[in-house]
Amino acid sequence: MSLPFRVMGIVNVTPDSFSDGGLFMDARAAIAHARELVAEGADIVDVGGESTRPGAEPVSAAEELRRVLPAVAGLAGDLTSARATPAGAMDARPRISIDTSKAQVARAALDAGASIVNDVSALRGDPDMAGVVADSGCECCLMHMLGEPRTMQRAGRPQYKDVVDDVRAFLEERLAFAVREGVREERIMLDPGIGFGKTVAHNLELLRRLAELTELGRPIVIGTSRKSFLGRIAAEGAGLAEPPDARHRLAGTIATNVLALERGAEVFRVHDVRPLREALAVAAATLGGQWTPSPTGTTAAS
Repeated sequence: MSLPFRVMGIVNVTPDSFSDGGLFMDARAAIAHARELVAEGADIVDVGGESTRPGAEPVSAAEELRRVLPAVAGLAGDLTSARATPAGAMDARPRISIDTSKAQVARAALDAGASIVNDVSALRGDPDMAGVVADSGCECCLMHMLGEPRTMQRAGRPQYKDVVDDVRAFLEERLAFAVREGVREERIMLDPGIGFGKTVAHNLELLRRLAELTELGRPIVIGTSRKSFLGRIAAEGAGLAEPPDARHRLAGTIATNVLALERGAEVFRVHDVRPLREALAVAAATLGGQWTPSPTGTTAAS
């Protein structure tokens, strides 16, 4: 069954990411984890070497390269044959994304085998990034963020006149900028940046009105996986004094991603690939209004 979404599995090669920092710093551990994500159904593996959690400090290009290049290079050969492609079908092999805002890192990762640049700065962090993306012809993701990771949740509550209108205007401007710089429009994805300089109310409003962003005509990427606003909502709903930690936010992650699919999102960046892919597949079959099993699939009625 052809599914109307792609799942992007997260591989953080960082010591300080909010959910799994330090677990995959070793290239062998990162590659092993990526293999697990592919086995669970990841269409894209997103490798990042600089944390973008609130309050995170930047790292140098040299340090970021030291972290990510061994993993990207190792994955490139490994993933090309990780998933069989049936005769006559479109290439279903997983792809590697590099999560960076630095042109030097993006260029090296693309040379090593990545084919997507996931830039949380939307080509603002490095004046050379647009040229790297345009020259390579790769796919890219442009994300909205208020400020930068170190400051995006500081100095009081983030302020917007209308969060959806403001995010839409930003993404529309960055899309136009990228195209002017030579990036092919059909290669661009857009991410509203859930949790990046937004309150809980902002995040929920963006999810509720996500269809307004799909009107921009580009695939929308959603990244709610394990984020703190899910823990805050869950704690309030259960009457808990403290939110559950990041590893116990799967239910909220599934709920937000299924709702986002219904509102038109197409790419889902997650830590827990298998349960998210299963939930999205069921939601897609329900929303599509028909079920056509594959020749090798299960045909039981219940």
